[in-house]
Amino acid sequence: MNDTASYTTKGQPFERDMSYLPDRILAGERSADPLDDDFPSGSKDSPRDVPVWPAVPGRYRLVAARACPWAHRSIIVRTLLGLEDVISWGAPGPTHDARSWTFDLDPGGVDPVLGIERLQQAYFARQPDYPRGITVPAIVDVESGEVVTNDFPQITHDLFFEWREHQRPDAPDLWPADVREEMESVMKRVFTEINNGVYRCGFAGSQEAYDDAYARLWTTMDWLEERLADRRFLMGEAFAEADVRLFTTLVRFDAVYHGHFKCNRNKLTEMPNLWGYARDLFQTPGFGDEVDFEQIKRHYYVVHTDINPTQIVPAGPDEAGWHTPHGRG
Repeated sequence: MNDTASYTTKGQPFERDMSYLPDRILAGERSADPLDDDFPSGSKDSPRDVPVWPAVPGRYRLVAARACPWAHRSIIVRTLLGLEDVISWGAPGPTHDARSWTFDLDPGGVDPVLGIERLQQAYFARQPDYPRGITVPAIVDVESGEVVTNDFPQITHDLFFEWREHQRPDAPDLWPADVREEMESVMKRVFTEINNGVYRCGFAGSQEAYDDAYARLWTTMDWLEERLADRRFLMGEAFAEADVRLFTTLVRFDAVYHGHFKCNRNKLTEMPNLWGYARDLFQTPGFGDEVDFEQIKRHYYVVHTDINPTQIVPAGPDEAGWHTPHGRG
């Protein structure tokens, strides 16, 4: 079996498959978010009529690799909200093959709670002929061993709204109601042009597709640099969900996206406002302490063999800069 995946299609732009298992874990029969119908947060059309699972402490395991930016969001939010004793965390290693993420960081290569070697096993327990990629983050029902959902934007939304009574008393307000409409717009642009934009550059199958993705990426990076000139965080003086979503791309930018994905107009460290902002978040408990640069670099440079066939992992950049004073707030 050929376990090597290909990430580019010659002559084609990169298109992300945004179809995920849409089940939701809710505190009640309906979402606890009063604006849930106005601002659906799921990844693909956000269907409302989906299977619902109860928010029961100890029932679920979040499987999320620190190497993956989409999964990294859920790790950070779980930590920020103080849900470590409510939802357990399983951490796959930084690399995977075409079939699945694996638990090679655990003794014997087996997740100690789920008892599986590959996350694929939890997907197949849910749907034996599951036809799509085995992605993280995924929330797994521990008793049945089935994946409940892998809808990454919905997961972080529901960790905030549906687990409120189990969060630490001083948990941050990640979804401030007074700026909700604006934040939804900001998050949509950040996802389309930045979070996914770096992938459109890196996985472009033609020069034309790359040039278009590159122009769009840097237009929005410049917009963010300007936006952060007169505010500490994206929505004001306190960080929110929008900042979590941007951070997981920025923290990978110089280490991976600048070179590996050819996003090389300049480095993050050369954009004063974005660099100060990124360091501000990095030095906030729950952000930087959930970052593992070695896992991040190993993931991209080893897994994407069609982009980096030698699988050589770069030694730099120097991580020390992330700990220097940020001068913001």
